[in-house]
Amino acid sequence: MKNVIPHTFSITREQRNTLMQHNGFLVWFTGLSGSGKSTIANAVEKALFEKGIHTYTLDGDNVRKGLNNNLSFSPEDRLENIRRIAEVANLMVDSGLVVLAAFVSPYKADRKRIKQIVGTANFVEVFVNTPLAECERRDVKGLYAKARAGEIENFTGINAPYEAPENPDVEIDTTKVSVAEAVSIIIKKLEHKLH
Repeated sequence: MKNVIPHTFSITREQRNTLMQHNGFLVWFTGLSGSGKSTIANAVEKALFEKGIHTYTLDGDNVRKGLNNNLSFSPEDRLENIRRIAEVANLMVDSGLVVLAAFVSPYKADRKRIKQIVGTANFVEVFVNTPLAECERRDVKGLYAKARAGEIENFTGINAPYEAPENPDVEIDTTKVSVAEAVSIIIKKLEHKLH
């Protein structure tokens, strides 16, 4: 941007990581609504916290009610929603936190952009690959029923597409793996990034 000149700050990311005693990075959970993204992200955060890791979880509830409360679920607003989340996550990663983000994020291009914003080395993609039929069976928030009834437009999996990741760092099917097993798999994948 014209006339925006970055300030050089005294404290570096490396110094923050040293103070935290671990590296900061982003763990991005993607999958259909009801797949278990937030449940697993919450359980992973708890496990990391118990190991003394400084964390923060971003999800639709804490982002859509504040930072992104002016956005709809149109494709354009979904793109902006994800862009803003990635930028906030990038700042949090720079501060030394391990950020867990649980968002449907249905478009490959958006997830690629997230990776570019935070940097490949700072990005772990977790695909919670729970089948649509199981997500609908759970329908925790009643959203699938509303989408099927035509009450919700642009609902991923029903009247809007979900582009599955081709090479996620971790893939979890919650019909085959318990939350505890998922946490164990993900923590094992994160261990080398922490130190």
